[in-house]
Amino acid sequence: MQRRNNRTQIILASLLVVASPLSIAAPGDATPDQAVSAIEGTFGVVPGQRRNHTKGMCALGEFVGSAAAQAYSSSVLFSGKPVPVVARFSLSGGNPKAPDTAKSARGMALEFKLPDGKLQHITMLNVPMFGAMTPQTFVDLMTAAKPDPATRAPDPEKMKAFRATHPDAQPQTEYMGKNNPPVSYANSDYFGIHTFKFINSKKETTMVRWRFVPQDGVKRLTDEELKSSPPDFLEQALIDRTKKGPARWDMIVSIGQAGDSEDNPTVLWPEGRKQVNVGTLTITSAMAQQGAACEKINYDPLVMSDGMAPTNDPILLFRSPSYALSFAKRLGGN
Repeated sequence: MQRRNNRTQIILASLLVVASPLSIAAPGDATPDQAVSAIEGTFGVVPGQRRNHTKGMCALGEFVGSAAAQAYSSSVLFSGKPVPVVARFSLSGGNPKAPDTAKSARGMALEFKLPDGKLQHITMLNVPMFGAMTPQTFVDLMTAAKPDPATRAPDPEKMKAFRATHPDAQPQTEYMGKNNPPVSYANSDYFGIHTFKFINSKKETTMVRWRFVPQDGVKRLTDEELKSSPPDFLEQALIDRTKKGPARWDMIVSIGQAGDSEDNPTVLWPEGRKQVNVGTLTITSAMAQQGAACEKINYDPLVMSDGMAPTNDPILLFRSPSYALSFAKRLGGN
């Protein structure tokens, strides 16, 4: 039973891995209201807090784009000038007291403050693929995983049925089962998950996927550290790290080729795609989220500058309306 419960937690966490509450529906599929309600039904509600990635922290820094990006995108993000950044690091799930050793995803969300008051958002996970091809997968998982009031645990038979009927959830679940959480937010890479469009000054479009690679290196907890580490260490670890000096990530863009998936975030691109370093993120300070700059930000990934655009990925396109619904509830004190 314990093994089943652990597997259930991994599946559940793997589908709740966005920097804001939801990324889980498409037109004609589950609705934003159904998705938000599903999360609330499983985790409960902490008034005024995010429904997903509830446990998190804020950070401040800047991004300097590389001239190498300008061949693909005309975005001012890649002008070469420093762009102020408000970041949020988090754990997936709706539990504000989730242990930092939980085998769930970590998130990094970025708000870039561009010239003339414009904004660019990027939301990422430390897993290379998403856990659902369609929004209905998420709602079905929530239905299956909702704890029984008597046992306070999901029904194993319902979870077994979910796994048998939703193969799109499996790749991410397997990845998370094989890769332990990071020792620090600063020692984790973060993936954009979706395919995006870069548009250059000649109006030429290139399909891209990106990841942020830590200059400190990727370091994961050992199996022994998973058992012995305290429940809360990630926040203080990043605060201490930035007091010693800036933490940096390189933004690496993969250039897509014909036939690469554009609308299914559960499918990885083949290895060997051209890689371009398009800039460096520098985090100079970190702090608890209460009252800090990131606390009230709705990290909507469809907030983009000129030179960047979304694809027709139904998961990506659904994030904006679902984020808006959850954000409104949060600001309303619900």
